[in-house]
Amino acid sequence: MSNVIVIGDGPAGLSAALLLAKNGVEVEVFGTDETPMHKALLLNYLGIPKMTGTEFQERSRAQVEQFGAELHEARVESVNKISDGFQIETDQGEQHGASFLILATTNKSHQAELGVERKDGVASVDRDGRTNIANCYAVGWASRKHKIQAIISAGDGAAAAIDILSRQKGEPFHDFDVV
Repeated sequence: MSNVIVIGDGPAGLSAALLLAKNGVEVEVFGTDETPMHKALLLNYLGIPKMTGTEFQERSRAQVEQFGAELHEARVESVNKISDGFQIETDQGEQHGASFLILATTNKSHQAELGVERKDGVASVDRDGRTNIANCYAVGWASRKHKIQAIISAGDGAAAAIDILSRQKGEPFHDFDVV
């Protein structure tokens, strides 16, 4: 069983996976790289003067894998809460389990399957992306109906990852790297 499953491989899901994997957490990401990012031109992402969404996705996916996260090219067909976490089943019939779940996809059916509380058509979450389901987070478009862009989604994913890391360590965790 993995420590964290991320459903969705856009900026929110990949950002969460990056911080988790970078800090030694076993994380699996499920998606088909069909994010709306492929239609984007980034001119408003801090530190990136200009980049296509496709280039951003390629770089982000490579970076996440470099730090040890496992990317699965698969759609998640079902999500279930089990006694010690969550279990998913993919469109390829594979089952995977994890202690934590991050929903980073526009597919609202997974929220419904789990009983995630919703408001205005999206998951109702706190500032760290926590839903009403223990150890379940919703980030990016899964929790925002409006005011959404790549950098905001990546920040949502990072906030959820830092919260998971803090909970696992039993104290506030900061991901600061130094030269």
